[in-house]
Amino acid sequence: MSNREEFQKMAEDVKNVKTKPTDQELLDLYGLYKQAMVGEINTDRPGMMDFKGKAKWDAWNSRNGMSKDDAMSAYVTLAKEVIGKYGM
Repeated sequence: MSNREEFQKMAEDVKNVKTKPTDQELLDLYGLYKQAMVGEINTDRPGMMDFKGKAKWDAWNSRNGMSKDDAMSAYVTLAKEVIGKYGM
């Protein structure tokens, strides 16, 4: 299985965990996913009252400089940890 195929499988599998992961785990997954799919952040930071949007933007921005392949690999590793921790 290629890195991309494994990434896509994990992206689907992680949605089906029995228990909701922590907010930090979800933000880490989000940031890695966006970096793997889009690359460098390409939007302005959301406004002051958009707390969820700012947290997601910050999670993605924290991956700045990471290659798409490295982000995919890191996502797969984290997704496996989350699935192992919470079950499917």
